[in-house]
Amino acid sequence: MGEGPGLLPLVDIVVVEDENTIESAIPEIATNKSEKPVETEGKTEDPAAASDYYWNSYAHFGIHEEMLKDEVRTRSYRNAILNNAHLVKDKIVLDVGCGTGIMSLFAAQAGAKHVYAIDNSGIIEQAKQIAIENNLQDKITFIRGKVEEITLPVDQVDIIISEWMGYFLFYESMLDTVIFARDKWLSPEGYLLPDRASLNICGLEDGDYKEDKIHWWDRVWGFDMSCIKELTVLEPLIDTVNAQAIVTDHCTIMSIDLYTVKKEELDFKMPFRMRGIRNDHCHAFVVYFDIWFTISSTPIHFSTGPHAQYTHWKQTVFYLDEVLYVSNGSEIQGTLAAKPNSKNHRDMDISLHYLFEGDHSKVNRKQHYFLR
Repeated sequence: MGEGPGLLPLVDIVVVEDENTIESAIPEIATNKSEKPVETEGKTEDPAAASDYYWNSYAHFGIHEEMLKDEVRTRSYRNAILNNAHLVKDKIVLDVGCGTGIMSLFAAQAGAKHVYAIDNSGIIEQAKQIAIENNLQDKITFIRGKVEEITLPVDQVDIIISEWMGYFLFYESMLDTVIFARDKWLSPEGYLLPDRASLNICGLEDGDYKEDKIHWWDRVWGFDMSCIKELTVLEPLIDTVNAQAIVTDHCTIMSIDLYTVKKEELDFKMPFRMRGIRNDHCHAFVVYFDIWFTISSTPIHFSTGPHAQYTHWKQTVFYLDEVLYVSNGSEIQGTLAAKPNSKNHRDMDISLHYLFEGDHSKVNRKQHYFLR
């Protein structure tokens, strides 16, 4: 994938209903249907408490400062709205998960007839004050509550704006809410901002970090603490990756059309194939996402990949139990599966199954991870 990839063709999303659907695409990888997913340690979560924690975490200004200072994120949304002011002017706009209200302010600035801004976090009280201090209180109505539970004073909206993306694209499951709002309120001729997304994967050489953060637990002050090492591998690392450390090409796992995607498609299992671009070790897989606003005649696009400008989403790094020694042109194939956690739907359970036959090793392995 280059520095600025164009609009990618859509790849059909495969819902995990029939394991044979994906495995038939990669016949060398056997499916163990009796294999059970890893159970995470700890008590059963109270859904209400988990929900309260989620909303409370967005009440503090610090997390919004980080997002607002993300130049790639905020500038892309501003450009998508203001560069298309002719499409926003005199339209009814819905801002899902408005936070400080920055997207609503952009929409009002672009000439929207009215903006309805929804958030269930306490930050919405500051958003109201921000609108007043910028003389836009008559243009924006703030509604505190869950999108699935509130009532809008209009039957339809012309545009839905939302910054729903989380780590690994789907973490926190806010896309569910956007889908709900789309199906309930978006007019047949309406627009979604953004409206396209893709999830991508590549291989990473990262031996120094893996040694320092994972294998370090093998011997700590003379004691075997390797049981903790097993836990460190279960949780993907959210961090920035050096583009020079990428040792494979980039593979698009899935592409999403926000106008048509369904909630059940967010429980998925997709195949991938990557080829080595040099002789090197592969210690981890890196997953990142790209976003498009196709409302413009020239689509606005940004990437969260290691080749692109920094964003607060960084990249999601999955360390492998097996080190793969790749060569130029050697192939890694496998499947990546992900679904919301059964105890807290905002968390993610992720599985990677990878097959590699290199000059020095043969690997057929399945690993489980969680994002909490």
